[in-house]
Amino acid sequence: MSQPAPNRLLKWLRVALYAASAVAGQASAALLTRLYYQKGGTSKWVETLTQLAGFPILIPYYISHLRKDTPPPPSNTAVETKPPPPPKTVSLVFVYVYLGLLMAGNAYLYSVGFEYLPVSVVSLISTSQLAFNALFSYFLNSQKFTPFIVNSLLLLTISSCLVVSNDSSDKPHGVSAGNYALGFICTVFATAIYGLLISSQQLIFRRVFNNKVSLKLVMDLTIYPSSVATAVTLIGFFVSGDFKLLNPEMDSYELGKASYVMTLVWTAVCWQVSIFAGLGLVSELSALFANVIFAVGLPVNTIAAIIVFNDRMNGVKGISMVLAVWGVVSYAYQQYIDECNEKTKRSEVSEV
Repeated sequence: MSQPAPNRLLKWLRVALYAASAVAGQASAALLTRLYYQKGGTSKWVETLTQLAGFPILIPYYISHLRKDTPPPPSNTAVETKPPPPPKTVSLVFVYVYLGLLMAGNAYLYSVGFEYLPVSVVSLISTSQLAFNALFSYFLNSQKFTPFIVNSLLLLTISSCLVVSNDSSDKPHGVSAGNYALGFICTVFATAIYGLLISSQQLIFRRVFNNKVSLKLVMDLTIYPSSVATAVTLIGFFVSGDFKLLNPEMDSYELGKASYVMTLVWTAVCWQVSIFAGLGLVSELSALFANVIFAVGLPVNTIAAIIVFNDRMNGVKGISMVLAVWGVVSYAYQQYIDECNEKTKRSEVSEV
């Protein structure tokens, strides 16, 4: 049965709000991360923590959602159906640790990329996350390489190659050619890890949780792995000795101590706004739709960086951005076709 018109309107208004918040949060966090490095910040571990350690912001909503979703008492007239057994504790621990390690590696490598590359370059490279997602999904989730997926892979690959071929004259002040190359390599690996992370989540939804996706489950797979990733990053932070640099770094920050603290705090908040909005998109529609929204928003980061930091926009970057958007749209259209086919199959099964 279709939803009444007012309910459909409210749903799509929520989707629009979540999508705008996801894109705005992602762009703001990227700009603040670059601002931290540009104004004197040097610790990659600190910036990694800002990407991960803000997850407690989600806990109040998580608790309130659990209270709202308390199941009603079973009806005597209801047909008793035996639910599938819950995942074993050992399996859940393995899932949370595995995803947490991927998140920590992804965040650290992105921190290196943001230190040595302009935001526009990081964003253009990151659009290839869908290509890596499709590649890993081929092995983990039996993803079929349809014409639209192949078209997306080719376009995103060409887009990244154009960024590689672009001269490094727009590299941030004081960044050597070697560090610029290091930033590029780390960003590519970060994007690959993110693609593996998304593919792994799809596999976990199917194999561990029997495709029973709910907002609680999505938040579980965000909060618990984030706590693991934060713990791992804190270990790296103290072992590397970066904690000794906090006071000198704060004293030498060009915008002052208060701005130093606020830059880090708002970076963490913006990342969590983006994550929370992504959770909303997952609960309203699907994880695939949320991932596509994040990928579509990456060119917004490029445009914002050009405006805020005066990143150069030459012809090569322009062509790369157009190809990236085209590749994302091609990927999104294939996902739309897959979801329509899945709905048709479910309706045919229910009619039998």
